[in-house]
Amino acid sequence: MSKSISQRIAEELAVREAQVNAAIGLLDEGATVPFIARYRKEVTGELDDSQMRLLEERLHYLREMEARRESILSSIEEQGKLTPELEKSLREADTKNRLEDLYLPYKPKRRTKAQIAREAGLEPLATTLLEDPEQDPEVLAGQYLNAEAGIDDSKAALDGARQILMERFAEDADLLASLRQFLTDNAQLASRLVEGKEQEGAKFRDYFEHTEPLAKVPSHRALAMFRGRNEGILNINLVMHADEKPSDAHPCEAMVAEHWNIVDKERAADRWLREAVRWTWRVKLLTHLQTDLLGQLRERAEAEAIEVFAHNLKDLLLAAPAGQKATIGLDPGLRTGVKVAVIDANGKVLDHGAIFPNPPQKRIQEAEATLLHMIRQYGVELIAIGNGTAGRETDKFVGDILKSHPQLNCRKVMVNEAGASIYSASEFAAREFPDLDVTIRGAISIARRLQDPLAELVKIEPKSIGVGQYQHDVSQVQLARQLDAVVEDCVNAVGVDVNTASVPLLTRVSGLNQSIATNIVQLRDTQGSFSTRKDLLKVSRFGDKTFEQAAGFLRVSGGDNPLDASAVHPESYGVVEQIAAQCHREVRSIIGDSSFLRALNAADYTSEGVGLPTVQDIIAELDKPGRDPRPEFRMAEFQEGVEKLSDLRPDMVLEGTVTNVTNFGAFVDIGVHQDGLVHISALAEKFVKDPRDVVKAGDIVRVKVMEVDEPRKRIGLSMRLSDKAGEQSDSRGGKKRRSDNSQRPQKVHREKPAANNAFAAAFANARQRK
Repeated sequence: MSKSISQRIAEELAVREAQVNAAIGLLDEGATVPFIARYRKEVTGELDDSQMRLLEERLHYLREMEARRESILSSIEEQGKLTPELEKSLREADTKNRLEDLYLPYKPKRRTKAQIAREAGLEPLATTLLEDPEQDPEVLAGQYLNAEAGIDDSKAALDGARQILMERFAEDADLLASLRQFLTDNAQLASRLVEGKEQEGAKFRDYFEHTEPLAKVPSHRALAMFRGRNEGILNINLVMHADEKPSDAHPCEAMVAEHWNIVDKERAADRWLREAVRWTWRVKLLTHLQTDLLGQLRERAEAEAIEVFAHNLKDLLLAAPAGQKATIGLDPGLRTGVKVAVIDANGKVLDHGAIFPNPPQKRIQEAEATLLHMIRQYGVELIAIGNGTAGRETDKFVGDILKSHPQLNCRKVMVNEAGASIYSASEFAAREFPDLDVTIRGAISIARRLQDPLAELVKIEPKSIGVGQYQHDVSQVQLARQLDAVVEDCVNAVGVDVNTASVPLLTRVSGLNQSIATNIVQLRDTQGSFSTRKDLLKVSRFGDKTFEQAAGFLRVSGGDNPLDASAVHPESYGVVEQIAAQCHREVRSIIGDSSFLRALNAADYTSEGVGLPTVQDIIAELDKPGRDPRPEFRMAEFQEGVEKLSDLRPDMVLEGTVTNVTNFGAFVDIGVHQDGLVHISALAEKFVKDPRDVVKAGDIVRVKVMEVDEPRKRIGLSMRLSDKAGEQSDSRGGKKRRSDNSQRPQKVHREKPAANNAFAAAFANARQRK
């Protein structure tokens, strides 16, 4: 008996089916994942946000498959060919591949050669030769001549019979499943250079003659090879070994023959049947299965790449905020100058302009006077400097000023400006600052990004933030869906101040959309700040259902009810009031009283509608109301005098910020306009399986320079500070003396690069990800 959708998901998540059914019910009612994970723990048995996202994703996939299953059953039934056995097989099919394999013989298609042969009456000839190889093909074929159908001789009859058998062989679902599994387990992925493309495809040279097991190809290498194929540089095929020739017998031919009980006993028809098997494999199955398996590889690689992007995006969105401090944002430039924007503690623009401290103008004194005036006039505590062109030159200029005026109590911070230009040219930025130049908007964004990365980055399309791996090579629909989910989870984990939040930030709150978010801001602008959460019900289109989904994630600071500034949902205010009343205290007085709250027994306050998990969450929230899950703010200190690649020296130890984490290592900004790579083998003294177990985007780390390749703009780094340049870590975390170039292999025929070539291979992979 086939399993239900909820049964399958329950097994995959290792939870009870009742939990899955409850979660599906809430999703179908329109509840969001953040709301369910935070405020419906009793209903789902405490499924967390990660489990809920997986559940939501699998539900989408399995429902699509169910719809396809019903469509296939209907199609076959309409043809009058749906037998009980076939229906049972279709009902039990547990993958889309299996479904399509079973449907293949019944799938409407253009008139094939096999169909034409059947119409010419050749099917009995094909069946007889398959079942009785003792028959002489030439003699038997003479009985099936049909001049009207173009079957004028034995050869034409045998050709038609072979087409019938080829189609029959190639459309057997069980055989297809066996062949697919065999190739998945044993085939090699072979990438070869297209003749004459050496110069044009130089960036793909690591894959000019590359072979490795299909089952073990990592996502970044797979996507690099697919990109090379799409650009016409590489050919990609499945082979059994690196030196395979087209004329070689393939083991899958033997599998086809065995499945159909075709054995060469030197009978009259054995040779003809062997040729039918060979043609089946070469003409029909090889291309079909290769396309299928490469498609699966691509899907798997894309899924992993999207997961990498999602992890990095989450880390970036939840990076530590510098907080509500008056800030200057600097968008560096050379010829066009450095754009300056001053914002107050709440992100409001106070002043803006441009200075020209860098070449070719080098108006240093004038720029210094302007910056000092702004710092003093507006009480600036932070200066955010974009890390793009002229970033280090501007950083040095600001550093010299602050060093000369220590009394200013002002700090400078290099800020990753990826996506700032996207925001500054966006429709939202144009509405927010219609009278300002796009470059000034960029400086504002850089300043706000330092104050609160999450609030600013939500204004940018997630995939434009630039922390992905081959982000342009993956399904843009799936990428957008998963990244949107990450943004939603991050925004709701932190919570949003309804009286200061922008429309893009409010749009990401559980239950809200752009229209309602716009209505909130418009009402706020016309009637002033909201004093209670209940005031939100006055917003156009903000009904009871929206209030239920959104209220717990919206904060009203300094309002009439202190609970409105917390993550306690309004539906649970009664529990807090009960706690306060039983202890003869005011609600406001128990908030933050840790000793009192920790002494409470949560079970004493449960009821039919409020379970233990909810009461425990309420008490924890009262202990630290409005707690921000993000870490404390820190910043990397770039070393003076190290501003470009030529300033780097082997064994130099530097501080930097992790900008991107991939499956093969982490990229670190050390302040030279080119991120360096810490290969996975150099992330720690111990073996590292997943780089995210060690670092995440936004981390401040100390690294040692291992290699500098100026022509190719490559920097090899190590977080193992005991490493020495000239030595390279092996994949297990040991040390190995690098061999000289003459000993390096010219061809790669293994899953992982040799240890002495780890950085080169990883850099080649990294170059493709842009």
